[in-house]
Amino acid sequence: MPRNQFQRMVFAFITVVITVHAYVFYSLYVVNGETLMSLNGSSSVLGAINAQGGVYMLGSYYPIWAVVLLEFVFAYTLEVLVGSPCSFKLARRVFDPRTTHPVLFETAIICATVGIMCPAMSFIASILYYPYYRGFDLINMLASWLKLMCFNFPFAVFTQLFFIQPFVRAVFKLLFRRDIKNRENSAAATAGIASSAVSGE
Repeated sequence: MPRNQFQRMVFAFITVVITVHAYVFYSLYVVNGETLMSLNGSSSVLGAINAQGGVYMLGSYYPIWAVVLLEFVFAYTLEVLVGSPCSFKLARRVFDPRTTHPVLFETAIICATVGIMCPAMSFIASILYYPYYRGFDLINMLASWLKLMCFNFPFAVFTQLFFIQPFVRAVFKLLFRRDIKNRENSAAATAGIASSAVSGE
C-alpha cells in the first residue's frame, strides 16, 4: 500500500491508465459496438468509428486517443483529490486497519473507490457524450447518467477486484520493492525490540 503522497500519486496513475483504457474499450466495443457498426454499415467497431470521423463527444467527433486523454485527466484528478483519500476513510469507518486482515481491508478500499468513482465518472461521461445535436434536456441527461451507472458498476467491481487492482499492486510492489523491504525490516526490528523489552521484564 502507498505510504506517502508521491507513492499515492504513482499508484493512482497506474490505476487510472489501465482503468481508462479498459472503460473506453468496454464502452466502444462491448456496450455500443453493435450500434456503431449498424449505424455506419461497418463490419468492425474501429471501422465504424473511422467511418463517422471519430468518437462522438461534446457535440463533435474526436479520435480515440483524444477521448482516452480527456477521460484520463478527469479520472486522475478525481482519483487523487477525492477517490483515494475518501475511500480509505470510508473503509476505516467499517474496518480497523490494525486488526483487519490486509486483504479484507484492501478489498474494502477497492469497493469504496468504485462506489465513489463509478457515479462520478459516469456523470462526467453523461455530459461528455450527451447527444447535443438533439438539444439539451436535464431529465434525459440524468436518465443517461443512471443508465451509464447500471452498465459501468458491475464492470467496475469485477475488473477492479479481480484484475486491475491485483495487477496494479504487483507493479507497485515491483517499483517500490526497496522501500517496502526497508519498511518490513524496520517493522521487524521494532517488533524484536518490543519483544526483548517484554522478555527482560
